[in-house]
Amino acid sequence: MGSRREIEKWIRQGRLLIGNKPAQLGDKLNGDESIFFDGRLIRAPKKLKPVVECLAYHKPIGEITTRKDPEGRTTIYDRFNAPRHGRWISVGRLDINTSGLIILTTDGELAHRLMHPSYEIARSYAVRILGRLSRRQVASLKEGVNIGEGIARFSVIKLSGGTGANTWYNVTLHEGKNREVRRLFEAVDITVSRLLRISYGPIDMGDLRRGKFRVLSKEEIMSLYTAVDLAIGDFS
Repeated sequence: MGSRREIEKWIRQGRLLIGNKPAQLGDKLNGDESIFFDGRLIRAPKKLKPVVECLAYHKPIGEITTRKDPEGRTTIYDRFNAPRHGRWISVGRLDINTSGLIILTTDGELAHRLMHPSYEIARSYAVRILGRLSRRQVASLKEGVNIGEGIARFSVIKLSGGTGANTWYNVTLHEGKNREVRRLFEAVDITVSRLLRISYGPIDMGDLRRGKFRVLSKEEIMSLYTAVDLAIGDFS
């Protein structure tokens, strides 16, 4: 019926009732309750077993990761058919000028944990800059720099090649602040000219072509659940 955030808002507004009592965040259900939204009974199958589906998508530059855009720009959700159960939830976002791996799942709790900083899920990126990082800049980026909303750092910085004046680095961090990779480089006076996310937790983008997606295997889905200490549900 809505995203996790939307439904939490409805609960705070008192729009959801369990029987004749307002729902509270953290309430547990056994499936036999009558649930009302704005006074309307919500009818759902008893003992519904959700089927978890997960995708890996190579987002191109120019697409946005919000579900709807008032400016009419293409969103990643324009690329996919609806899942068999529930709806797609993106694990983290990439800004319009960043390409690379986006994981989508139908399990809201899995998505929430994969994005939550307490689980320290690694995100790796390929970064192109003009010139090379000095030893001092590398040290600063690993030790941590202030990006305006606290200290951020890379756990890994690895030179990966380049042509002419351009140099590529592979970097890894364990948070997901807005534009964090670009802001880290800006903090040491380096401008990023291209940014590509190449992995998220145990999932690698591999040779997935731009604008294409693939269904994650059972083993890959299991690895995501294991990474965030979550019981594995049913999946196809």
